[in-house]
Amino acid sequence: MPRIIPMASSIRPSLLSSRFSGNSRFVVSLCSFTSHRRLSLFHLRSVVPQFQSFGLTTSKLFRGEGGRISVSAAGTVAQASTATTQENALEWVKKDKKRMLHVVYRVGDMDRTIKFYTECLGMKLLRKREVPEERYTNAFLGYGPEDSHFVVELTYNYGVDNYDIGTGFGHFGIAVDDITKTVDLIKAKGGKVTREPGPVKGGKTVIAFIEDPDGYKFELLERGPTPEPLCQVMLRVGDLDRSIEFYEKAYGMELLRKRDNPEYKYTIAMMGYGPEDKNAVMELTYNYGVTEYDKGNAYAQIAIGTDDIYKTAEAIKLCGGKITREPGPLPGINTKITACLDPDGWKTVFVDNIDLLKELE
Repeated sequence: MPRIIPMASSIRPSLLSSRFSGNSRFVVSLCSFTSHRRLSLFHLRSVVPQFQSFGLTTSKLFRGEGGRISVSAAGTVAQASTATTQENALEWVKKDKKRMLHVVYRVGDMDRTIKFYTECLGMKLLRKREVPEERYTNAFLGYGPEDSHFVVELTYNYGVDNYDIGTGFGHFGIAVDDITKTVDLIKAKGGKVTREPGPVKGGKTVIAFIEDPDGYKFELLERGPTPEPLCQVMLRVGDLDRSIEFYEKAYGMELLRKRDNPEYKYTIAMMGYGPEDKNAVMELTYNYGVTEYDKGNAYAQIAIGTDDIYKTAEAIKLCGGKITREPGPLPGINTKITACLDPDGWKTVFVDNIDLLKELE
């Protein structure tokens, strides 16, 4: 199987993990600005350094009535700390400089797939790496450098020539200037066209659908020039409102638009870190009455850049996401990552922004 980043969680200690000697409750009296007061605060801070997470200060947490400070190991202060930590974590998510980096999936013949993507879809082979000791190969392809564009990461596992795509994965989206010309080229190269060019149902955008040699679907969208031709990853979800809330709070994505299609019994939501015409986005699709999907074993994950994988992991945990890899550096390359599952079990890997740039050098 591919080495696609196993995952788990690392949550910084809370007040409940602090060890207090003697009584579980202690009181520090602050009567004046004396050396005794300074000494008391020194001891207090040395006991509970955990409150510094996300910029939380002890002076904000422990200031009580009448100039006294009271802390209970399992009381209301701990609850207030948790609430404040969560608030700070979610505020940080909004300020984090996240960007969709690449999408990872498995193919049965690397050379055949590279040939199709470069000749038919106009992608460039950015880099390729062999890992013979682990029996797999990776190839990165896209329309621009990895440090500024969304790309695909293909994985070929030695000796495995086919995979089950399942029913949960939908398609990738590619913006093209001339959709008819692109479709004609794909046909000439032996590609499979499953929907001829024409307006999308209920809209004006001209689209077409094709399949690559492994059966992955690509939606071609006719658009003007764009800095991000590889523009969409569509996944199906069982509860769209739940997914929107999770992606907003845990991943810091913005709901760009939402469209209900009652005639065809589905609703879509576009989620991302910027306008659709300039950035890659997630297209989440809910089919009326369908709450679960078979994910197969072909599609793997999305990778997203972040300024701090540790804070990202905390925020995901607070939002109910399942951490599947604890934050920390990858063996050998020292790039820090963490990973999680969303409410539907779709996997996402978060990569430290600075470490990624160093890796690409």
